[in-house]
Amino acid sequence: MNLEVIILAAGQGTRMKSAKPKVLHKLAGKPMLRHVIDTAMNLSASKIHVIYGHGGDQVKEEMGHLQDVDWTEQAEQLGTGHAVQQVLPKLSKNCVALILYGDVPLIQQKTLESLIATVNDKQMGLLTTLLESPTGYGRIVRNDKQVIQRIVEHKDANQSELLVNEVNTGIMAVQSVNLITWLNNLDNNNVQGEYYLTDIIEKAVADDVTVAGTITEDEIEVTGINEKVQLQQMERAYQLRQAEYLMREGVSLADAARFDLRGKCEVGQDVSIDVNVVMEGRVKLGDRVAIGPNVFLKNVEIHNDVVILANSVLEQAVVGSGSQIGPFARLRPETILSENTRIGNFVEIKKTTMGKGSKVSHLSYIGDAELGSGVNIGAGTITCNYDGANKFKTIIGDNAFIGSDTQLVAPVSIGEGATIGAGSTITKDTPNQKLTLSRSKQITIDSWKKPVKTKK
Repeated sequence: MNLEVIILAAGQGTRMKSAKPKVLHKLAGKPMLRHVIDTAMNLSASKIHVIYGHGGDQVKEEMGHLQDVDWTEQAEQLGTGHAVQQVLPKLSKNCVALILYGDVPLIQQKTLESLIATVNDKQMGLLTTLLESPTGYGRIVRNDKQVIQRIVEHKDANQSELLVNEVNTGIMAVQSVNLITWLNNLDNNNVQGEYYLTDIIEKAVADDVTVAGTITEDEIEVTGINEKVQLQQMERAYQLRQAEYLMREGVSLADAARFDLRGKCEVGQDVSIDVNVVMEGRVKLGDRVAIGPNVFLKNVEIHNDVVILANSVLEQAVVGSGSQIGPFARLRPETILSENTRIGNFVEIKKTTMGKGSKVSHLSYIGDAELGSGVNIGAGTITCNYDGANKFKTIIGDNAFIGSDTQLVAPVSIGEGATIGAGSTITKDTPNQKLTLSRSKQITIDSWKKPVKTKK
């Protein structure tokens, strides 16, 4: 039987105090709703239905490009049961329907797989958890044989029911034929005057369908986020788990509480990471990579024995083995460095390839360039790659030496083994093994007098 996922994402989220829909607020650099959609995709669902409402245009604009996602509007906010009713015309009549929530972003694939496995012709699955302080949550009511009978919302619970600490997460899996029948028979006879999705539990029991409870001991994965305090708490909980995973993979973290992984990280052996390092996208670290404090890495591949010093920023770059970057260096997209390269303090490299052993050590900008092996770039060198309309390339041959404070006006080629004198502005190609420079003659004006401030 195929799996179809229904994600409720129509809530206004007034406690967020934001014009942005609640499900678009980011956790680990990604909207909460995207976390849930990605998990659903990992379950190989045949269709994913997202029910949107408040700020729906923003939600669809940000994630409408996702394939296999069907968008359904809940124009009126009349409860969770009413929300799922909006999907029924699109739901297959012979599938397992898994119901998730756009503001519960950390639900785990393995937990959902266990829940789905409980569903059959005579049984539906309900995910529950145990809380020390269950205030505000719907309570699970079981009979003397500990079989689930119903869910009571906190506002509708009596005194004995309020003492129950097993609570509903809202996440359930049920055959669609049953879901359709039960939802079409909901009423709103409750304190809120809403159509509760949880009322289908009693209808399942009435139809002799067993409600199989799957209890998760991980409170974090089923925690809903309703305000920014909770969002920050879940961010730290998530990041601590990311840090713990990497440490189990052999990474040495200076402080797990001061590390953020907002994507995926593949690591080799004996990697060390100092404090306040942030990673986004896909990051690959080879063996014995050492990352200093306050470093930002996004979609980078770092080979073995690389040292990245403090306060450096690397984005969409490849760094060859044995290289050293920083401190205060920036590698911009499409930068590829061969082994044993050196990028020093206050150097920016953009869309450039550098050969083995080449160095740009101080205060330089190298963009749209090809550097051979053994090139030495002096302090203050600039590749003038942009004329205000178009970008042009600079090519520097093997073992060239570029003196300090040089401007290389692209398009231009520097020959192999060439030397460029300090302070030069190079506008034409230079030959191999020759010294090229462009300077005005230095003179001293003996009659010159220093200006004196005029008295008023």
